[in-house]
Amino acid sequence: MSKLKTINWPQLVLFGDSITQFAFQAGGWGSELANRLARKCDVVNRGLSGYNSRWAKILLPRLISSQNSADHHIVAVTVFFGANDCALEDKNPQQHVPLQEYSDNLKEIATHLASAGVSADRVIFITPPPLHESAWEKECILKGCPLNRLNSVAGQYAQACVQAAGQCGADVLDLWTLMQKDGQDYTVYLSDGLHLSEKGNQFVAEHLWGLLESRMANLPFILPYWGDVDAASPESSLLCEQ
Repeated sequence: MSKLKTINWPQLVLFGDSITQFAFQAGGWGSELANRLARKCDVVNRGLSGYNSRWAKILLPRLISSQNSADHHIVAVTVFFGANDCALEDKNPQQHVPLQEYSDNLKEIATHLASAGVSADRVIFITPPPLHESAWEKECILKGCPLNRLNSVAGQYAQACVQAAGQCGADVLDLWTLMQKDGQDYTVYLSDGLHLSEKGNQFVAEHLWGLLESRMANLPFILPYWGDVDAASPESSLLCEQ
């Protein structure tokens, strides 16, 4: 028998901090995307809780290279950092990344992805969401530290993310702006002042799908629908080249 060709599912890679790492929890935005893309595309979670763009830039070549990008046919990558970068330097120096460096890091991430074969039109930057300071302060106090983030500062990093995306030719999902649009109560989108609530996960999934749908529209349904399998000779249906 001739050697069978392995089926390689296309991949959507989610690269980010804890808001990405937790995206596969029940009701998470990553889970929703995976459900929509079943039998068409694998959704790969590369979320790293607590990480900032400085560490992400260093690590990325170990996650996505020109070799594995080609092998796995990466159709899109989301880059979702900033919620830790924007931590106040005097309150949280370990996670803090200066604004200009954050912008430069995002552009370097896009440059590396391009060198690995993932062009800018397949990259989507996601800004940090707004911060509910009083709720997050309670979390900080429980951990024995003072409030270490401000919504206004998160907004500066969100703006830098939007500008970096424009300079790179990538798409961007500006959560910080969208969640506060028209003076709406953005706190319903947050579980602890920083991370997403169930409603926040739904918000991200819906808006992100609006950017992803056109990229995924031409992905074929992988392997035949069960009703189309030839029961008398299933090999002829299941072992054919797609």
